[in-house]
Amino acid sequence: MNDTVDRQASDPNVLQDMNAEPVIDVHLLNKHFGDKHVVNNLSLKVRRGQICGFLGPNGSGKTTSIRLLCGLLDVDSGHGQVLGHDILAEQRAIKNKVGYMTQRFSFYEDLSIEQNLRFVARLYELKPIKSVIETTLQSLGLTERRHQLAGELSGGWKQRLALAACTMHKPELLMLDEPTAGVDPKARREFWDEIHRLAGNGLTVLVSTHYMDEAERCHVIKYISNGSLKASGSVSEVIANSQLYTFIVSGARLNDAHRMLSAYHQVEQIAAFGMNLHVVGSNLHALKEALDEVVNATQCKAVLGETSLEDVFIQLISSNKKSV
Repeated sequence: MNDTVDRQASDPNVLQDMNAEPVIDVHLLNKHFGDKHVVNNLSLKVRRGQICGFLGPNGSGKTTSIRLLCGLLDVDSGHGQVLGHDILAEQRAIKNKVGYMTQRFSFYEDLSIEQNLRFVARLYELKPIKSVIETTLQSLGLTERRHQLAGELSGGWKQRLALAACTMHKPELLMLDEPTAGVDPKARREFWDEIHRLAGNGLTVLVSTHYMDEAERCHVIKYISNGSLKASGSVSEVIANSQLYTFIVSGARLNDAHRMLSAYHQVEQIAAFGMNLHVVGSNLHALKEALDEVVNATQCKAVLGETSLEDVFIQLISSNKKSV
């Protein structure tokens, strides 16, 4: 586990957030589209000031869940509150207090940055518009590009514009649906630095992502599959609760080791990382037995390593496929 996660786990400010009032507190939410049950008895609780990572495979119901919480879709059944407002009866009040950044860039590409922000400011009836726009441009480093057409921006700058637009009305809750897809590592890091700055000022953030390094920057994570919550907690808690064991295998005959290990049912994952294999299983004793046999046959070396969030993520996906 990296130093970022360790610092978050021991940070008293994070621990204080764990006891803060819930901004999202919903129970047994369901949503159908025809015969397809997309959100299935979903219950979530996210506390004020937390950055909550929303994880799950493609088609798991993350986007639909976010839209339910935003008040953009009607809930078929279930109950709860978002920002103190009833999710069934007070959707308009929720919308006014939430910032929502969609997966795809959704602003006018033939308008400039400033013109797009002016349009959004008018939608929210923000006044004085000129002052609001200037503050928003400055806060995200967009002032010098204010006259640039949105369609001419790189992925990272489009991302900044989208973030500026969904935070300019000072929301209490920010929902981000895979916000960094398609941007370079530097832009991703700068984006997450900004998210932590906003959260430090009291903003609550729910962000869906497929990047494990991003999930590790969250205070808590929620993993869903088939529209249901399967795992929840801090990164360290989710890893510990998985009860997985990871061994690092090295040596000259890794291909032979990989082939032999694939035949053992107690070996649940094998993945190549550079000049090593990561071998994962949930039964420590059985896993050691399999590794001992393969090590003796190939003269490779196996040492116990640290289970990663990616190991847990893959395991959860595999477990769900077996149960379907």
